[in-house]
Amino acid sequence: MNAFDYSIVGIYLIALMGMGYFFRQQTSKSDYFLGGRSLGWKPLTLSVMATQLSAISFVSAPGFVGLREGGGLKWLSYELAVPLAMILLLTTILPILYRSGVVSIYDYLEQRFGRSSRLLLSIIFQFSRAFSTGIMIYAVSMILQSTMGVELWQSIIIIGVITVIYSLEGGMKAVVYGDAIQMIIIVLGTVFCIYFGLQYIGGFEGLVSKVEPQRLQAINFKSFGVEGDGFGFLPMVFGGIVLYASYYGCDQTQAQRALSAKNPKQLKQMMMANGLLRFPITLLYCFSGLIIGTFALSNAEFMNAIPDGNPDWMIPIFIINYMPHGIIGLLVVAILAAAMSSLSSTINSLAAVSLEDICRIKDKKLDDKSYLKSAKYIALFWGVVTLVLSLYAGDIAPTVIEAINKIGSVFYGPILALFLMAVFDKKLTGLQVNIGLLSGVFVNIYLWLAVPSLFWFWWNLVGLVVTVVIAYISLVFASKKRKPFQPSIPIEGKVSLLSMKDIVILLSAFIIMISISLAIPGLFL
Repeated sequence: MNAFDYSIVGIYLIALMGMGYFFRQQTSKSDYFLGGRSLGWKPLTLSVMATQLSAISFVSAPGFVGLREGGGLKWLSYELAVPLAMILLLTTILPILYRSGVVSIYDYLEQRFGRSSRLLLSIIFQFSRAFSTGIMIYAVSMILQSTMGVELWQSIIIIGVITVIYSLEGGMKAVVYGDAIQMIIIVLGTVFCIYFGLQYIGGFEGLVSKVEPQRLQAINFKSFGVEGDGFGFLPMVFGGIVLYASYYGCDQTQAQRALSAKNPKQLKQMMMANGLLRFPITLLYCFSGLIIGTFALSNAEFMNAIPDGNPDWMIPIFIINYMPHGIIGLLVVAILAAAMSSLSSTINSLAAVSLEDICRIKDKKLDDKSYLKSAKYIALFWGVVTLVLSLYAGDIAPTVIEAINKIGSVFYGPILALFLMAVFDKKLTGLQVNIGLLSGVFVNIYLWLAVPSLFWFWWNLVGLVVTVVIAYISLVFASKKRKPFQPSIPIEGKVSLLSMKDIVILLSAFIIMISISLAIPGLFL
């Protein structure tokens, strides 16, 4: 990197802090945590995708596709279930959550099942999200260490301090608009990687002649994920529906965007756009990995610069050694942007959940001024906690990143089951759904430890089914004398936000995604 590249990075960081200052005026908790419910679907869509398609995706997806043993375009199968998950969410959970007017989605569980259910999921969310985000920041800081030539702790401070400042001051509006800008930069960065990568391998014809054929298979219909194999069509679809529905509807970092929408129509448009646009962007990531990986495998100098067994370094090394100055600065900004989008979302969501929990436990109502002051102190606290975890993650990061993905699948199914039962059932109590939740988690942990041949994507579906079944078995054996908890949020009323036309569009997207994935190998014959 030269002075020009560093100046691009510096201007970007200063602009982010300026944006936080611009959005600093808030008068209520709705303003701070939900953007005053004034946000449209376009910035919300970009914000959601920027958080999900993070810095790890920007470097790891191409590394997986291009270099990792057993990798390739099968990464695309992660995306197949997204449109189907959007149908499930928009016909069940999200309309009810939006109508309830809550800030913390776990508040909804308290009003349906009682405080124990709310606190159980809230605690799980807070510590798991802070931990996983800390690991992500560490991983990105390692990449920045190689590209910017700064110490590890310095790169963590660069990411952390700037992000904490603008998200702390600007609240949800700063987070959303910051994410929107960052998403645009990430996509531009990927396009630049594709363009320059093609130049080095002789264009598309060079790619066709040099690419490894086994990396072109995106969908595997033969694998069922029960014999130690993974990435089969069925587990990726059925497990993926549960995983994505739980992540987008039952995880505060994502659901908080939905609650920030201006009206239900904007909420629907945001989620549908996410269901339609994620696949093309992931396709860009994967195509860049295929190109640059093919270049690395055909260029000994480039390949030798990548540490053995660490394909995640492929993109950063390509940026530094094979891109022109100015573009290098922009692509480093893209990596920074992706990391910051995940961190800012985490800080805001953790603060929302923590403060709402504290107020609920103490049965305390704060005036707007005191609430906003407390919100910023708690946001600062979680920012510090996350960065401290990043600083001390060095010894565990290489194994924990994989473990975090599995841990998510241990919990996603049972958590989704809890929200679905909250929306549709009038008889279940907190005790019964909590027993179901813990049973679903226990079964998934057992599968993890005792049935390693079962692909972990199946855990999502298994956890959901076990949670529902055990909750209703508990209802059958419940004491007739026990007075059920009376929910304060009614279930009646229209739920679905989707028309038949909307459902057809999302189903068509699912079919098109499969068709494109199956057609890709034919393009290289």
